[in-house]
Amino acid sequence: MASTRNGRRLAPYGFLAPAIILFGLFFALPIGHALHLSLHSVQVRGLGLGRNAREEVWVGLDNFTAALSDPELLAGAGRVLRYGAMLVPVMLGLALLFALLLDLPRTRFSAFSRLAIFLPYAVPGIIASLLWGFLYLPSVSPGYFLLRAVGWSGPDLLQGDWLFLALTNIAVWGGTGFNMIVIYTSLRAIPPELYESARLDGCSETQIAMRIKIPLVMPSLVLTFFFSTIATLQVFAEPMTLRPLTNSLSSTWSPYMKVYRDAFIQGGMHSAAATAVVIAVVTLALSFGFLKVVNRRTAERTP
Repeated sequence: MASTRNGRRLAPYGFLAPAIILFGLFFALPIGHALHLSLHSVQVRGLGLGRNAREEVWVGLDNFTAALSDPELLAGAGRVLRYGAMLVPVMLGLALLFALLLDLPRTRFSAFSRLAIFLPYAVPGIIASLLWGFLYLPSVSPGYFLLRAVGWSGPDLLQGDWLFLALTNIAVWGGTGFNMIVIYTSLRAIPPELYESARLDGCSETQIAMRIKIPLVMPSLVLTFFFSTIATLQVFAEPMTLRPLTNSLSSTWSPYMKVYRDAFIQGGMHSAAATAVVIAVVTLALSFGFLKVVNRRTAERTP
């Protein structure tokens, strides 16, 4: 009996053990190592030659002070905020529009349309960036070829302010489908009796969408806005992939590109770790602040 009780008591921990081990190895341990690196630096003695010429020393918050005062990091954060201000409203607006159109009672080919809109999300970001980069280059793009054939010259999408539009287009193309599925799933969960009552009262489909559907899927919109904002702050693949195609993308265009440059090109692992920790803390603070505001408004509306 005692062994049976002990087995039942330990069974939940046995089921949790794989998840705990994976969490520790691939999440907690890297975070702890990054924190360790961010609080230390390498001290070089003499010419830096020999076994004991380099020593890791404690520097406290010096790496964080340098990261927060780095103009390249602040400039990259400003560019990412501008990029997010263009991306998130357009992407969520299109996702909501597509979800509402697919939820109409007489929509044709709805299954094919859902798949066609969602399919770009299944394309990896690097592959999508390469494909769009090919279309953005005036020398090889078929779009520019057609424009030149009719005597027009299109703008260079990899230069100046057009670059933000080019990057936004890649993210919108890839992310709209996922957000559309989330919103569309919430629409399908709404009781159809509400729509029937509204139609009996003479409401049009537009009025039903504005007065019933959008208010009821607002939690899904908040969720997609939350995840889209986090993904925007972590933008890396798109500008990194397009960087060999243009001189307008520096190695510090986004904060994560700066972390990559400092760590793997300049060899500054400790400063890069401090910058990564700063980005993580800012993202975490924005996430908790946003969720707190949303929860407070939800509690105020709840009778």
